[in-house]
Amino acid sequence: MYSQSNSPTNQSVYTVSRLNREIRTILERGFASIVLTGEISNFVAPASGHWYFSLKDDKSQVRAAMWRGNNRYAKFRPKDGDQVQVQARVSLYEPRGDYQVIVEHMEAAGEGQLKQQFEALKMQLAAQGLFSSTHKKALPSTINRVGVITSSTGAAIKDILTVLKRRAPQLEVVIYPCQVQGEQAHAGIIEKLELANARNEVDVLIVGRGGGSLEDLWCFNHEQLAHAIYHSQLPVISAVGHEIDTTISDFVADIRAATPSAAAELVSPDSHALRHGIVHQKQLLHSAWRHQLNARQQQLHALKSRLAQQHPANQLMQQQQRFDELQMRLHHAMEARLSHQHRLINQLNMRLQRANPHDKVASAKYQLQQLSSRLLAAQKEQLYGAQSQLSQLAARLDSISPLAVLARGYSITKNEHGIVKSIQQVQPQQQLTTVLADGEITTQVVCVQPKG
Repeated sequence: MYSQSNSPTNQSVYTVSRLNREIRTILERGFASIVLTGEISNFVAPASGHWYFSLKDDKSQVRAAMWRGNNRYAKFRPKDGDQVQVQARVSLYEPRGDYQVIVEHMEAAGEGQLKQQFEALKMQLAAQGLFSSTHKKALPSTINRVGVITSSTGAAIKDILTVLKRRAPQLEVVIYPCQVQGEQAHAGIIEKLELANARNEVDVLIVGRGGGSLEDLWCFNHEQLAHAIYHSQLPVISAVGHEIDTTISDFVADIRAATPSAAAELVSPDSHALRHGIVHQKQLLHSAWRHQLNARQQQLHALKSRLAQQHPANQLMQQQQRFDELQMRLHHAMEARLSHQHRLINQLNMRLQRANPHDKVASAKYQLQQLSSRLLAAQKEQLYGAQSQLSQLAARLDSISPLAVLARGYSITKNEHGIVKSIQQVQPQQQLTTVLADGEITTQVVCVQPKG
């Protein structure tokens, strides 16, 4: 039966871009880092610096890209037909929907296998303690004879001899020639290493060769050679290849030199530096001698000075000088004291003169006279003003006095509540009092008749 839940109208509708983007996310999460081998084909290197190519085997192929930031660390530039081993992550090129691998590291296929063997042996020997610093021997403080285990015709021996001749021609060099490349080269190196230890005729051994590919240097990654170096009684310096090359012998040796020339510099003190050191030590010795001489002379001078200071005559002169100084200080102090007392007496005399009571009494009398005159004048003026104000107030009081009004023929009518100003305040049969200028009249109201 058809289910409605599977209808396209009920499902999320993808765009092509969304589909490619989500598939890319799934691929990059599921294949974040893989190791892939294959053959290079269709290799293209545009101006951008990126590499685009295909990796194929006899049945399939896959597109690949290696960005410029990663391919600049590659040790070689690949070409069509090269067998390579790459470390990559799987991705998707969204515009075309093509899946591809993004290469982060590339090396030749055979070299990749050798590196795997190298790492496995390195971990094994490290676990056995062959790389431990506690077993490494230091170089002798004095080196008179150097042993070199390398090819007698290679570039390494030439570089070593050139450096030793320039820096320390007094050093003796014993060469233990052997092959340093090939499947059985490690056996020859072990044989010469054991021979040098048996003879014990050198102070230090340099084991190495010039640069080359990983396959060329492979004999220095042999386990038997690592054990031989580890058990050597003589200090061993490993000087294999260039500075970027690393071998098992570098880890197990007592000292690792970046190049054969660097190893020669380690075992050879620079003759120019020695001469410079001798001259410098001579200068230091002379400077120390002069310093000691100056110190002794200064000490002698100080003792002479102390002796002169302790002489009785000198002590007596110092005491006399001290007595004179105290006497002068006492004289100055007495003069200063007398001068201060004279100034104090003068100040007191001046204050006494300023405080004379005769002048104060005369001044007080004069002030009293002035104040008396001012008081009398003020009293007169105040009395005159009061009289004038009293006259004015009496006139105003007389003008508004009810007695004056009564004297002109008017009267005032009162009831028990006060002055009657309206007939509304009067009731029939009410007793009223009429005030005249010369007396009062008591009346009784018969009737009250308003106007109109």
